Amino acid sequence: MVPKSPAPCGTWPSPVDAALVAEHGGRPDFAGWVGDDVWWVAGRPTEGGRRALVRRRPDGGEAVALPAPWDVRTRVHEYGGRAWAGTARAGGGPLLVFAHGPDQRLYAWEPDGPDPSPRPLTPTSAVGGGLRWADPVLRPERGEVWCVLEEFTGAGSGDVRRLLAAVPLDGRAAGDRSAVRELTDDRHRFVTGPRLSPDGRRVAWLAWDHPRMPWDGTELRIARVDGGAGGDRLSDVRTVLGGPREAVAQVEWAPDGTLLAVTDRTGWWNLHRVDPETGRAVNLCPAAQEFAGPLWQLGQRWFVPLAGGPVAVLHGAGAQVLGVLDPETGAVADVAGPWTEWVPALGAHGTRVVGIAAGPAAGYEVVELDGRTGRARVVGAAHRDVVDPAYLPRPEVRTFTGPDGREVHARIHRPRHPERTVPDGELPPFVVRAHGGPTGRTPLALDLGIAYFTSRGIGVAVVDYGGSTGYGRAYRERLRERWGVVDVEDCATVAGALVAEGAADPARLAVQGGSAGGWTAAHSLAGTDLYACGTMLFPFLDLTTEADGGTHDFESHYTESLIGPRDRVPERYRERSPLRRADRIKVPFLLLHGLDDPVCPPGQSEALARAARGRGVPHAFLAFEGEGHGFRRKETLVRALEAELSLYAQTFGFSAPGVPEVELDR
Repeated sequence: MVPKSPAPCGTWPSPVDAALVAEHGGRPDFAGWVGDDVWWVAGRPTEGGRRALVRRRPDGGEAVALPAPWDVRTRVHEYGGRAWAGTARAGGGPLLVFAHGPDQRLYAWEPDGPDPSPRPLTPTSAVGGGLRWADPVLRPERGEVWCVLEEFTGAGSGDVRRLLAAVPLDGRAAGDRSAVRELTDDRHRFVTGPRLSPDGRRVAWLAWDHPRMPWDGTELRIARVDGGAGGDRLSDVRTVLGGPREAVAQVEWAPDGTLLAVTDRTGWWNLHRVDPETGRAVNLCPAAQEFAGPLWQLGQRWFVPLAGGPVAVLHGAGAQVLGVLDPETGAVADVAGPWTEWVPALGAHGTRVVGIAAGPAAGYEVVELDGRTGRARVVGAAHRDVVDPAYLPRPEVRTFTGPDGREVHARIHRPRHPERTVPDGELPPFVVRAHGGPTGRTPLALDLGIAYFTSRGIGVAVVDYGGSTGYGRAYRERLRERWGVVDVEDCATVAGALVAEGAADPARLAVQGGSAGGWTAAHSLAGTDLYACGTMLFPFLDLTTEADGGTHDFESHYTESLIGPRDRVPERYRERSPLRRADRIKVPFLLLHGLDDPVCPPGQSEALARAARGRGVPHAFLAFEGEGHGFRRKETLVRALEAELSLYAQTFGFSAPGVPEVELDR
């Protein structure tokens, strides 16, 4: 073994450059079965950020099924979700439907047919955000695809209606909106995609309304499906589970007709068997674990019923792993393998399961599980080491003690390099990261964006602050009316503990976050003196929405729980807005924002930069055309990562060879 040489933190030579991080930033997602074949969606940062549809060939290889410029992506709720569905027709080859990102129309596609070109199924609309479709369910025997329709009725973000709709597969609705049949009314502001019973006689879905978010409270709705000459209709529509303080996260029918749902009525998202007539729910595996998570995207699946009775489930406290649940005994047999995190995008075909999984040293892969034997194997997007694993950090799962003795969960990534070490007398700088949401968490999976820093001698701590998911409803609700307080305190707890342990340099701490994490970073800079600088990616900064036109409809009432009812505590909205505390920020900061962001208006970042200008506070605001909420393009990802490293180099006092220096305004 070659002895390690001491070198100043931040200067260590690393093969993990920004281009490498960007090129491997498009994970697979929303895997599913089309007959015996596995398909999935994969991000392509090097192709303008489009999402390709990938097919596993019979010989085990992979083929990009839809070439550029096709982009399998829906914008429903702006966060999107499952945008495709497929079925294998006897003697006719596969039939797929998908939403295309640029025009948001639904298309039908027969890849093995005489004309392999996708054909439109739905029309366009020039009203507001137009027509959008998500979580499709094919019904070829009825000549339809059922899905969620999001229809804008005006120019405002709140001028919108959502419902379940039936789209004919013959294409007659491509130029005629009236050919789309509305299966439900729009009395509920939000709905999930339909789940049909095996006999086709009943359908289930979830619904909720402002001001609730889906992790606050949802209703499980059931209806009878009545056939007729004009197409199937729904009748006897009822709510059988859920309510304002009970969040049902997912519903599915088992092959034998049993109705299954995950609800947090016990304080944890557990899997229940539900009587569709009475709503009586039986907990199949009572545990202080989460069998679901926050419903940010339509079509997320934390469980799938298998033939013969078992249920494939994602479960855990913090990270979620895959297991097979016996509903009769409540026993869960976990899948062996290197995977510590599974994406809620499971698919089932008989007793076979397909999912997306990753581990601390392996990126996201498409994994198939044989539910009978418990054996799992990689069938797509197989991880390969693009750098020597010796350059990758080893995450430490930690629990710290915060104010009032409360637990604060975090993962610590110390600097790691095969040939360099921290010199005697020096402590490494650390970046404290706050995840977005804020109702979310950080996955326990390989993140080359973290390795970019740790392989250079900069530690990274990711904090699942109070309000995060994965630790039960009580932990999730710590942020209720205390956003900008609890999250800031918990990040400070982790930073302070690392300093007290002698793991981090108290003079070289940074705070970083995107979206809601950007809010936490801004608050941390304005409200504490812990950090020497901070990075905010597409942050939310102004609750008064005076800087730029507010946010989108899905989250337009989110602050009712995070801050409090606006009509009851109007002054709190101004007091908590980081933009209104801009004069308290005294240290360098970096703002990174897409100009097409419909969630966090870029004008808010621009306003914070203006507020700092002329006060002698070094700062930079980088805006990216064509980017929305979250960056997808390689060139943007590279520029953002290098700018962040440049900020730390200038603030912490080290050189970063080969990295363009970001110009800091004063």
